[in-house]
Amino acid sequence: MADQESHHVGESEYLKKILLSPVYDVAVNTDLQKLDKFSQAMGNQVWLKREDQQPVKSFKLRGAYNRIAQLNEQELSAGIVTASAGNHAQGVAYSAARKKVHATIVMPETTPDIKVDAVKAFGGDWVNIVLHGTSFDAAKAESIRLSNKNGYTLIPPFDDPDVIAGQGTIAKEMLDKQPNLDTVFVAVGGGGLIAGIAVYLKQLKPSIKIVAVEAEESACLQAALTAGEPVDLPKVGIFADGVAVKTIGTETFRLCKEYVDELITVSSDEICAAIKEIFDDTRVIAEPAGALSVAGIRKYVLQNNVHEQNMAGILCGANINFHTLRYVSERCELGEQKEAVFAVKIPERKGAFKHFCQMLGGKSITEFNYRYANEGEAHIFVGIKLRRGLEEYKQLTDHMEQEGYKWFDMTNNEMAKLHVRYMVGGRPPSLLNESVFSFEFPEYPGALLNFLETLGQQWNITLFHYRNHGAAEGLVLAGFDIPKDEQATFNSHLLELGYAYKEETQNPAYKFFLSDLNGVF
Repeated sequence: MADQESHHVGESEYLKKILLSPVYDVAVNTDLQKLDKFSQAMGNQVWLKREDQQPVKSFKLRGAYNRIAQLNEQELSAGIVTASAGNHAQGVAYSAARKKVHATIVMPETTPDIKVDAVKAFGGDWVNIVLHGTSFDAAKAESIRLSNKNGYTLIPPFDDPDVIAGQGTIAKEMLDKQPNLDTVFVAVGGGGLIAGIAVYLKQLKPSIKIVAVEAEESACLQAALTAGEPVDLPKVGIFADGVAVKTIGTETFRLCKEYVDELITVSSDEICAAIKEIFDDTRVIAEPAGALSVAGIRKYVLQNNVHEQNMAGILCGANINFHTLRYVSERCELGEQKEAVFAVKIPERKGAFKHFCQMLGGKSITEFNYRYANEGEAHIFVGIKLRRGLEEYKQLTDHMEQEGYKWFDMTNNEMAKLHVRYMVGGRPPSLLNESVFSFEFPEYPGALLNFLETLGQQWNITLFHYRNHGAAEGLVLAGFDIPKDEQATFNSHLLELGYAYKEETQNPAYKFFLSDLNGVF
Protein backbone atom coordinates (compact mmCIF):
# COMPACT_ATOMS: atom_id res chain seq x y z
CA MET A 1 0.00 0.00 0.00
CA ALA A 2 1.02 3.57 -0.52
CA ASP A 3 2.22 4.30 3.00
CA GLN A 4 4.41 1.21 2.83
CA GLU A 5 6.22 2.35 -0.32
CA SER A 6 8.59 4.91 1.14
CA HIS A 7 12.00 5.48 -0.40
CA HIS A 8 15.34 5.32 1.35
CA VAL A 9 16.71 8.64 2.62
CA GLY A 10 20.24 9.05 3.96
CA GLU A 11 20.72 10.01 7.59
CA SER A 12 22.41 13.32 6.76
CA GLU A 13 19.46 14.13 4.51
CA TYR A 14 17.09 13.44 7.41
CA LEU A 15 19.08 15.83 9.58
CA LYS A 16 18.73 18.51 6.94
CA LYS A 17 15.01 17.86 6.54
CA ILE A 18 14.46 18.15 10.29
CA LEU A 19 16.48 21.34 10.69
CA LEU A 20 14.79 23.03 7.73
CA SER A 21 11.26 21.77 8.42
CA PRO A 22 8.56 24.49 8.24
CA VAL A 23 6.42 22.85 10.92
CA TYR A 24 6.39 26.03 13.01
CA ASP A 25 4.02 27.58 10.50
CA VAL A 26 1.39 25.61 12.42
CA ALA A 27 3.03 23.78 15.32
CA VAL A 28 4.33 25.16 18.61
CA ASN A 29 7.59 24.44 20.41
CA THR A 30 6.03 22.51 23.29
CA ASP A 31 7.20 22.39 26.90
CA LEU A 32 9.62 19.81 28.23
CA GLN A 33 8.14 19.59 31.72
CA LYS A 34 9.83 18.06 34.73
CA LEU A 35 7.59 15.49 36.43
CA ASP A 36 8.47 16.20 40.05
CA LYS A 37 6.34 13.57 41.81
CA PHE A 38 7.13 10.87 39.27
CA SER A 39 10.85 11.72 39.32
CA GLN A 40 10.92 11.33 43.09
CA ALA A 41 9.05 8.03 42.93
CA MET A 42 11.39 6.69 40.24
CA GLY A 43 14.64 7.92 41.74
CA ASN A 44 15.51 9.56 38.41
CA GLN A 45 14.99 12.94 36.77
CA VAL A 46 12.08 12.54 34.37
CA TRP A 47 10.90 15.08 31.79
CA LEU A 48 7.78 14.94 29.64
CA LYS A 49 7.51 16.46 26.17
CA ARG A 50 4.05 18.02 26.11
CA GLU A 51 2.77 17.39 22.58
CA ASP A 52 -0.76 17.74 23.96
CA GLN A 53 -0.06 21.50 23.67
CA GLN A 54 -0.30 21.37 19.87
CA PRO A 55 -3.42 22.95 18.33
CA VAL A 56 -4.74 19.46 17.50
CA LYS A 57 -3.62 18.01 20.86
CA SER A 58 -1.09 15.62 19.32
CA PHE A 59 2.28 15.48 17.56
CA LYS A 60 0.69 14.28 14.30
CA LEU A 61 0.34 17.88 13.12
CA ARG A 62 4.10 18.09 12.61
CA GLY A 63 4.45 15.20 10.16
CA ALA A 64 1.23 15.96 8.30
CA TYR A 65 2.14 19.61 7.72
CA ASN A 66 5.75 18.87 6.78
CA ARG A 67 4.58 16.40 4.11
CA ILE A 68 1.99 18.79 2.70
CA ALA A 69 4.46 21.68 2.72
CA GLN A 70 6.75 19.77 0.34
CA LEU A 71 4.09 19.51 -2.39
CA ASN A 72 4.47 21.58 -5.55
CA GLU A 73 1.74 23.87 -6.88
CA GLN A 74 0.38 21.23 -9.25
CA GLU A 75 0.07 18.66 -6.44
CA LEU A 76 -1.53 21.20 -4.12
CA SER A 77 -4.10 22.20 -6.71
CA ALA A 78 -4.96 18.54 -7.39
CA GLY A 79 -5.74 17.96 -3.71
CA ILE A 80 -4.69 15.45 -1.09
CA VAL A 81 -6.19 12.36 0.53
CA THR A 82 -5.55 10.36 3.66
CA ALA A 83 -7.17 7.67 5.79
CA SER A 84 -7.37 8.00 9.55
CA ALA A 85 -9.84 7.82 12.39
CA GLY A 86 -7.71 9.74 14.83
CA ASN A 87 -4.92 12.21 15.35
CA HIS A 88 -3.45 12.02 11.84
CA ALA A 89 -6.82 13.01 10.35
CA GLN A 90 -6.94 16.07 12.59
CA GLY A 91 -3.37 17.00 11.70
CA VAL A 92 -4.09 16.75 7.97
CA ALA A 93 -7.33 18.73 8.34
CA TYR A 94 -5.63 21.53 10.26
CA SER A 95 -2.74 21.64 7.78
CA ALA A 96 -5.03 21.60 4.75
CA ALA A 97 -6.95 24.61 6.04
CA ARG A 98 -3.72 26.49 6.73
CA LYS A 99 -2.25 25.67 3.28
CA LYS A 100 -5.63 26.17 1.56
CA VAL A 101 -5.51 22.78 -0.13
CA HIS A 102 -8.56 20.58 -0.60
CA ALA A 103 -8.29 17.38 1.41
CA THR A 104 -10.36 14.21 1.33
CA ILE A 105 -10.17 12.33 4.62
CA VAL A 106 -11.50 8.77 4.65
CA MET A 107 -12.67 7.58 8.06
CA PRO A 108 -14.33 4.27 9.00
CA GLU A 109 -18.09 4.41 9.46
CA THR A 110 -17.49 3.33 13.06
CA THR A 111 -15.54 6.51 13.92
CA PRO A 112 -17.09 8.26 16.94
CA ASP A 113 -18.89 11.51 16.14
CA ILE A 114 -16.54 13.46 18.41
CA LYS A 115 -13.60 12.64 16.09
CA VAL A 116 -15.54 13.34 12.90
CA ASP A 117 -16.67 16.68 14.33
CA ALA A 118 -13.09 17.57 15.32
CA VAL A 119 -11.84 16.95 11.78
CA LYS A 120 -14.67 19.10 10.38
CA ALA A 121 -13.85 21.88 12.84
CA PHE A 122 -10.14 21.91 12.00
CA GLY A 123 -10.56 21.58 8.23
CA GLY A 124 -13.69 23.62 7.58
CA ASP A 125 -14.59 23.99 3.92
CA TRP A 126 -11.19 22.66 2.84
CA VAL A 127 -11.97 19.14 4.03
CA ASN A 128 -14.33 16.53 2.62
CA ILE A 129 -14.93 13.61 4.99
CA VAL A 130 -15.75 10.24 3.45
CA LEU A 131 -17.06 7.55 5.81
CA HIS A 132 -16.21 4.17 4.36
CA GLY A 133 -16.11 0.62 5.73
CA THR A 134 -16.02 -0.58 9.31
CA SER A 135 -12.23 -0.78 9.76
CA PHE A 136 -9.13 1.31 9.18
CA ASP A 137 -7.93 -1.13 6.52
CA ALA A 138 -11.12 -0.58 4.51
CA ALA A 139 -10.79 3.20 4.85
CA LYS A 140 -7.14 3.02 3.81
CA ALA A 141 -7.96 0.97 0.71
CA GLU A 142 -10.60 3.54 -0.24
CA SER A 143 -8.12 6.41 0.18
CA ILE A 144 -5.70 4.67 -2.20
CA ARG A 145 -8.50 4.10 -4.71
CA LEU A 146 -9.45 7.79 -4.56
CA SER A 147 -5.81 8.77 -4.96
CA ASN A 148 -5.43 6.65 -8.07
CA LYS A 149 -8.77 7.73 -9.52
CA ASN A 150 -8.58 11.49 -8.92
CA GLY A 151 -4.86 12.20 -8.87
CA TYR A 152 -4.83 13.16 -5.17
CA THR A 153 -1.52 13.03 -3.31
CA LEU A 154 -1.68 10.49 -0.50
CA ILE A 155 -0.52 11.81 2.88
CA PRO A 156 0.58 8.70 4.81
CA PRO A 157 0.41 8.64 8.62
CA PHE A 158 3.96 7.41 9.30
CA ASP A 159 5.96 5.65 6.59
CA ASP A 160 7.20 8.65 4.63
CA PRO A 161 10.51 10.57 4.92
CA ASP A 162 8.82 13.99 5.18
CA VAL A 163 6.37 12.74 7.81
CA ILE A 164 9.27 11.16 9.74
CA ALA A 165 11.27 14.39 9.51
CA GLY A 166 8.32 16.42 10.76
CA GLN A 167 8.08 14.24 13.84
CA GLY A 168 11.85 14.51 14.27
CA THR A 169 11.54 18.21 15.09
CA ILE A 170 10.41 17.06 18.55
CA ALA A 171 13.91 15.66 19.16
CA LYS A 172 15.54 18.97 18.23
CA GLU A 173 13.39 20.81 20.77
CA MET A 174 14.11 18.21 23.48
CA LEU A 175 17.87 18.41 23.01
CA ASP A 176 17.79 22.20 22.94
CA LYS A 177 15.99 22.30 26.29
CA GLN A 178 17.72 19.39 28.03
CA PRO A 179 21.07 18.52 26.40
CA ASN A 180 22.05 16.08 29.17
CA LEU A 181 19.44 13.42 28.50
CA ASP A 182 20.57 9.83 29.11
CA THR A 183 17.51 7.88 27.90
CA VAL A 184 14.49 8.79 25.79
CA PHE A 185 11.35 6.63 25.75
CA VAL A 186 9.11 6.81 22.68
CA ALA A 187 5.75 5.20 21.91
CA VAL A 188 5.58 3.06 18.77
CA GLY A 189 2.58 2.61 16.50
CA GLY A 190 3.63 2.75 12.85
CA GLY A 191 7.05 4.04 13.88
CA GLY A 192 7.09 7.57 12.46
CA LEU A 193 7.58 9.27 15.81
CA ILE A 194 10.41 7.10 17.10
CA ALA A 195 12.13 6.99 13.69
CA GLY A 196 12.25 10.78 13.47
CA ILE A 197 13.41 11.20 17.07
CA ALA A 198 16.03 8.44 16.88
CA VAL A 199 17.59 9.48 13.57
CA TYR A 200 18.12 13.02 14.91
CA LEU A 201 19.33 12.23 18.44
CA LYS A 202 21.72 9.47 17.41
CA GLN A 203 23.52 11.76 14.95
CA LEU A 204 23.93 14.63 17.40
CA LYS A 205 24.45 12.66 20.60
CA PRO A 206 24.95 8.91 20.01
CA SER A 207 25.27 8.23 23.75
CA ILE A 208 21.54 8.85 24.27
CA LYS A 209 19.73 5.54 24.67
CA ILE A 210 16.50 5.22 22.67
CA VAL A 211 13.90 2.87 24.18
CA ALA A 212 10.84 1.93 22.14
CA VAL A 213 7.62 1.40 24.12
CA GLU A 214 4.82 -0.70 22.65
CA ALA A 215 1.45 -1.81 23.92
CA GLU A 216 1.52 -5.56 24.50
CA GLU A 217 -1.55 -5.94 22.30
CA SER A 218 -0.07 -4.12 19.27
CA ALA A 219 3.68 -4.79 19.35
CA CYS A 220 4.35 -4.56 15.62
CA LEU A 221 7.99 -3.43 16.04
CA GLN A 222 8.73 -6.36 18.31
CA ALA A 223 7.20 -8.71 15.73
CA ALA A 224 9.25 -7.13 12.94
CA LEU A 225 12.49 -7.39 14.92
CA THR A 226 11.78 -11.06 15.56
CA ALA A 227 11.02 -11.74 11.89
CA GLY A 228 13.74 -9.47 10.54
CA GLU A 229 11.23 -7.52 8.48
CA PRO A 230 7.81 -5.87 8.86
CA VAL A 231 5.09 -8.48 9.36
CA ASP A 232 1.34 -8.27 9.87
CA LEU A 233 0.06 -8.86 13.38
CA PRO A 234 -2.97 -11.17 13.30
CA LYS A 235 -4.87 -8.65 15.45
CA VAL A 236 -4.19 -5.57 17.55
CA GLY A 237 -5.54 -4.43 20.89
CA ILE A 238 -8.26 -1.81 21.01
CA PHE A 239 -7.40 0.19 24.12
CA ALA A 240 -4.39 2.27 23.01
CA ASP A 241 -5.97 3.06 19.64
CA GLY A 242 -3.33 5.66 18.76
CA VAL A 243 -0.73 2.89 18.39
CA ALA A 244 -3.05 0.12 17.19
CA VAL A 245 -1.09 -0.58 14.00
CA LYS A 246 -0.82 -4.07 12.53
CA THR A 247 2.33 -3.50 10.47
CA ILE A 248 5.23 -1.15 11.11
CA GLY A 249 6.38 0.93 8.14
CA THR A 250 9.21 -0.19 5.88
CA GLU A 251 11.32 2.97 6.26
CA THR A 252 10.42 3.43 9.91
CA PHE A 253 11.51 -0.15 10.61
CA ARG A 254 14.84 0.43 8.85
CA LEU A 255 15.54 3.43 11.07
CA CYS A 256 14.34 1.66 14.23
CA LYS A 257 16.54 -1.34 13.55
CA GLU A 258 19.50 1.00 13.11
CA TYR A 259 18.99 3.43 15.98
CA VAL A 260 16.67 2.01 18.66
CA ASP A 261 18.60 0.48 21.55
CA GLU A 262 15.92 -1.36 23.49
CA LEU A 263 12.25 -2.25 23.36
CA ILE A 264 9.78 -2.67 26.20
CA THR A 265 6.10 -3.62 26.11
CA VAL A 266 3.47 -2.50 28.60
CA SER A 267 0.02 -3.77 29.51
CA SER A 268 -3.25 -1.85 29.43
CA ASP A 269 -3.17 -1.68 33.24
CA GLU A 270 0.32 -0.17 33.16
CA ILE A 271 -0.86 2.38 30.60
CA CYS A 272 -3.78 3.32 32.88
CA ALA A 273 -1.37 3.77 35.79
CA ALA A 274 0.77 6.04 33.60
CA ILE A 275 -2.25 8.19 32.70
CA LYS A 276 -2.76 8.72 36.43
CA GLU A 277 0.95 9.47 36.96
CA ILE A 278 0.85 12.14 34.28
CA PHE A 279 -2.34 13.62 35.70
CA ASP A 280 -0.88 13.76 39.21
CA ASP A 281 2.06 15.85 37.98
CA THR A 282 0.49 17.96 35.22
CA ARG A 283 -3.30 17.82 35.66
CA VAL A 284 -3.42 16.77 31.98
CA ILE A 285 -5.29 13.64 30.90
CA ALA A 286 -3.24 11.80 28.31
CA GLU A 287 -4.81 9.44 25.81
CA PRO A 288 -3.64 5.82 26.26
CA ALA A 289 -1.07 6.02 23.45
CA GLY A 290 0.11 9.34 24.87
CA ALA A 291 0.98 7.70 28.19
CA LEU A 292 2.99 4.81 26.74
CA SER A 293 6.37 6.44 27.28
CA VAL A 294 5.70 7.06 30.98
CA ALA A 295 4.47 3.49 31.41
CA GLY A 296 7.71 2.38 29.77
CA ILE A 297 9.82 4.53 32.10
CA ARG A 298 8.19 3.04 35.20
CA LYS A 299 8.65 -0.53 33.98
CA TYR A 300 12.21 0.06 32.76
CA VAL A 301 13.34 1.63 36.05
CA LEU A 302 11.78 -1.13 38.16
CA GLN A 303 13.20 -3.90 35.99
CA ASN A 304 16.72 -2.47 35.69
CA ASN A 305 17.10 -0.75 39.07
CA VAL A 306 18.24 2.48 37.38
CA HIS A 307 18.97 5.57 39.47
CA GLU A 308 20.01 9.19 39.00
CA GLN A 309 19.56 9.34 35.24
CA ASN A 310 18.00 12.03 33.08
CA MET A 311 15.05 10.45 31.29
CA ALA A 312 12.42 11.83 28.97
CA GLY A 313 9.18 10.63 27.41
CA ILE A 314 6.73 12.13 24.96
CA LEU A 315 3.10 12.79 25.82
CA CYS A 316 2.24 12.31 22.18
CA GLY A 317 -1.50 12.94 22.39
CA ALA A 318 -4.40 13.91 24.63
CA ASN A 319 -7.40 13.18 22.41
CA ILE A 320 -9.03 10.80 24.84
CA ASN A 321 -12.64 9.68 24.65
CA PHE A 322 -14.24 10.91 27.87
CA HIS A 323 -15.96 7.57 28.48
CA THR A 324 -12.57 5.85 28.53
CA LEU A 325 -11.84 7.55 31.85
CA ARG A 326 -14.11 5.13 33.71
CA TYR A 327 -12.01 2.21 32.51
CA VAL A 328 -8.75 4.05 33.28
CA SER A 329 -9.89 4.82 36.81
CA GLU A 330 -10.81 1.19 37.43
CA ARG A 331 -7.55 -0.22 36.12
CA CYS A 332 -4.85 2.25 37.19
CA GLU A 333 -4.48 0.78 40.68
CA LEU A 334 -3.67 -2.59 39.13
CA GLY A 335 -1.08 -1.06 36.82
CA GLU A 336 0.65 0.64 39.74
CA GLN A 337 0.61 -2.64 41.69
CA LYS A 338 -1.60 -0.89 44.25
CA GLU A 339 -4.46 -3.39 44.10
CA ALA A 340 -4.62 -7.16 44.14
CA VAL A 341 -7.72 -9.17 43.23
CA PHE A 342 -8.36 -12.64 44.62
CA ALA A 343 -10.94 -15.39 44.57
CA VAL A 344 -11.05 -16.89 48.08
CA LYS A 345 -12.91 -19.76 49.71
CA ILE A 346 -14.29 -18.87 53.14
CA PRO A 347 -16.42 -20.99 55.49
CA GLU A 348 -20.17 -20.54 55.14
CA ARG A 349 -20.85 -19.56 58.74
CA LYS A 350 -21.62 -16.48 60.79
CA GLY A 351 -18.62 -14.24 61.36
CA ALA A 352 -16.53 -15.75 58.55
CA PHE A 353 -16.35 -12.51 56.59
CA LYS A 354 -15.49 -10.55 59.74
CA HIS A 355 -12.69 -13.00 60.49
CA PHE A 356 -11.35 -12.61 56.95
CA CYS A 357 -11.30 -8.80 57.31
CA GLN A 358 -9.55 -9.11 60.68
CA MET A 359 -6.95 -11.31 59.01
CA LEU A 360 -6.28 -8.52 56.53
CA GLY A 361 -5.15 -6.37 59.44
CA GLY A 362 -6.81 -3.10 58.51
CA LYS A 363 -6.06 -3.17 54.79
CA SER A 364 -8.56 -1.33 52.61
CA ILE A 365 -10.97 -3.53 50.66
CA THR A 366 -11.66 -1.93 47.27
CA GLU A 367 -14.25 -4.47 46.15
CA PHE A 368 -16.12 -7.40 47.60
CA ASN A 369 -18.43 -9.88 45.86
CA TYR A 370 -19.87 -12.78 47.83
CA ARG A 371 -21.35 -16.01 46.41
CA TYR A 372 -22.88 -18.87 48.40
CA ALA A 373 -21.41 -22.15 47.11
CA ASN A 374 -22.86 -24.83 49.41
CA GLU A 375 -23.67 -25.41 53.05
CA GLY A 376 -20.00 -25.54 53.98
CA GLU A 377 -18.35 -22.75 52.01
CA ALA A 378 -18.76 -19.48 50.16
CA HIS A 379 -16.63 -17.90 47.46
CA ILE A 380 -15.60 -14.26 47.54
CA PHE A 381 -14.13 -12.02 44.86
CA VAL A 382 -12.12 -9.40 46.73
CA GLY A 383 -9.99 -6.41 45.76
CA ILE A 384 -7.39 -5.27 48.31
CA LYS A 385 -5.49 -1.99 48.22
CA LEU A 386 -1.72 -2.37 48.44
CA ARG A 387 0.44 0.53 49.61
CA ARG A 388 3.79 -1.23 49.28
CA GLY A 389 3.31 -3.15 46.05
CA LEU A 390 4.82 -6.63 45.67
CA GLU A 391 6.28 -6.68 49.20
CA GLU A 392 2.85 -6.23 50.72
CA TYR A 393 1.33 -8.69 48.24
CA LYS A 394 3.74 -11.39 49.45
CA GLN A 395 2.94 -10.71 53.09
CA LEU A 396 -0.80 -10.87 52.36
CA THR A 397 -0.69 -14.17 50.44
CA ASP A 398 1.59 -15.73 53.08
CA HIS A 399 -0.90 -14.68 55.76
CA MET A 400 -3.84 -16.22 53.86
CA GLU A 401 -1.87 -19.47 53.60
CA GLN A 402 -1.11 -19.45 57.32
CA GLU A 403 -4.81 -18.89 58.11
CA GLY A 404 -5.75 -21.85 55.93
CA TYR A 405 -7.62 -19.95 53.22
CA LYS A 406 -7.76 -21.38 49.71
CA TRP A 407 -7.17 -18.52 47.25
CA PHE A 408 -6.51 -17.85 43.59
CA ASP A 409 -4.91 -14.67 42.19
CA MET A 410 -7.23 -12.93 39.69
CA THR A 411 -5.18 -9.72 39.42
CA ASN A 412 -4.05 -10.44 35.86
CA ASN A 413 -7.16 -12.27 34.70
CA GLU A 414 -8.74 -10.12 31.98
CA MET A 415 -12.07 -11.90 32.09
CA ALA A 416 -12.31 -11.31 35.85
CA LYS A 417 -11.48 -7.62 35.54
CA LEU A 418 -13.65 -6.92 32.51
CA HIS A 419 -16.72 -9.00 33.23
CA VAL A 420 -17.02 -11.17 36.33
CA ARG A 421 -16.54 -8.37 38.86
CA TYR A 422 -19.72 -6.75 37.47
CA MET A 423 -21.86 -9.88 37.28
CA VAL A 424 -24.10 -11.79 39.65
CA GLY A 425 -25.51 -15.25 39.27
CA GLY A 426 -24.30 -18.82 39.50
CA ARG A 427 -24.61 -22.30 38.07
CA PRO A 428 -27.64 -22.83 35.82
CA PRO A 429 -29.94 -25.34 37.55
CA SER A 430 -30.17 -27.81 34.67
CA LEU A 431 -27.82 -26.71 31.90
CA LEU A 432 -24.95 -29.13 31.26
CA ASN A 433 -23.50 -27.92 27.94
CA GLU A 434 -22.62 -24.28 28.57
CA SER A 435 -19.60 -22.94 26.67
CA VAL A 436 -18.42 -19.39 27.27
CA PHE A 437 -16.59 -17.05 24.88
CA SER A 438 -15.27 -13.50 25.03
CA PHE A 439 -15.79 -11.38 21.91
CA GLU A 440 -14.67 -8.01 20.60
CA PHE A 441 -17.80 -6.39 19.17
CA PRO A 442 -17.30 -3.66 16.57
CA GLU A 443 -19.06 -0.51 17.74
CA TYR A 444 -21.40 0.11 14.83
CA PRO A 445 -25.15 -0.23 14.31
CA GLY A 446 -26.17 -3.80 13.56
CA ALA A 447 -23.22 -5.50 15.27
CA LEU A 448 -25.40 -7.10 17.97
CA LEU A 449 -28.08 -8.09 15.46
CA ASN A 450 -25.42 -9.71 13.28
CA PHE A 451 -24.21 -11.62 16.32
CA LEU A 452 -27.71 -12.83 17.21
CA GLU A 453 -28.57 -13.81 13.65
CA THR A 454 -25.32 -15.75 13.26
CA LEU A 455 -25.18 -17.51 16.65
CA GLY A 456 -28.27 -16.75 18.70
CA GLN A 457 -30.95 -18.42 16.61
CA GLN A 458 -29.64 -21.98 16.60
CA TRP A 459 -28.13 -22.08 20.11
CA ASN A 460 -29.66 -20.77 23.29
CA ILE A 461 -27.72 -17.86 24.82
CA THR A 462 -27.20 -18.60 28.52
CA LEU A 463 -25.10 -15.60 29.55
CA PHE A 464 -24.42 -12.18 28.06
CA HIS A 465 -22.40 -9.28 29.46
CA TYR A 466 -21.39 -6.23 27.42
CA ARG A 467 -18.56 -3.89 28.44
CA ASN A 468 -17.43 -0.78 26.56
CA HIS A 469 -14.42 1.31 27.59
CA GLY A 470 -14.58 4.02 24.98
CA ALA A 471 -12.71 2.22 22.22
CA ALA A 472 -13.68 1.10 18.74
CA GLU A 473 -14.89 -2.27 20.03
CA GLY A 474 -17.04 -3.33 22.94
CA LEU A 475 -16.07 -6.37 24.99
CA VAL A 476 -18.67 -9.10 25.32
CA LEU A 477 -18.83 -12.28 27.39
CA ALA A 478 -21.42 -14.74 26.09
CA GLY A 479 -22.45 -18.26 27.02
CA PHE A 480 -24.21 -20.82 24.80
CA ASP A 481 -25.94 -24.14 25.35
CA ILE A 482 -24.02 -26.27 22.82
CA PRO A 483 -24.56 -30.03 22.68
CA LYS A 484 -21.29 -31.87 22.05
CA ASP A 485 -22.40 -33.16 18.65
CA GLU A 486 -23.02 -29.55 17.50
CA GLN A 487 -19.65 -28.10 18.54
CA ALA A 488 -18.12 -28.29 15.06
CA THR A 489 -21.13 -26.54 13.53
CA PHE A 490 -20.94 -23.84 16.18
CA ASN A 491 -17.23 -23.32 15.45
CA SER A 492 -17.96 -22.80 11.77
CA HIS A 493 -20.53 -20.14 12.68
CA LEU A 494 -17.92 -18.40 14.85
CA LEU A 495 -15.68 -18.09 11.80
CA GLU A 496 -18.62 -16.80 9.75
CA LEU A 497 -19.29 -14.14 12.39
CA GLY A 498 -15.81 -12.69 11.92
CA TYR A 499 -15.44 -11.13 15.38
CA ALA A 500 -12.30 -11.69 17.44
CA TYR A 501 -13.07 -14.26 20.13
CA LYS A 502 -11.56 -16.55 22.75
CA GLU A 503 -13.10 -19.50 24.58
CA GLU A 504 -13.27 -18.89 28.34
CA THR A 505 -15.06 -22.03 29.57
CA GLN A 506 -12.05 -23.18 31.61
CA ASN A 507 -11.15 -19.69 32.86
CA PRO A 508 -10.96 -19.62 36.69
CA ALA A 509 -12.96 -16.38 36.67
CA TYR A 510 -15.84 -18.16 34.94
CA LYS A 511 -15.62 -21.00 37.44
CA PHE A 512 -15.84 -18.41 40.21
CA PHE A 513 -18.98 -17.02 38.63
CA LEU A 514 -20.45 -20.53 38.72
CA SER A 515 -19.35 -21.00 42.33
CA ASP A 516 -17.42 -24.01 41.04
CA LEU A 517 -13.77 -23.49 41.91
CA ASN A 518 -12.91 -27.16 42.34
CA GLY A 519 -9.61 -27.82 40.64
CA VAL A 520 -8.72 -24.12 40.55
CA PHE A 521 -7.39 -23.64 44.08
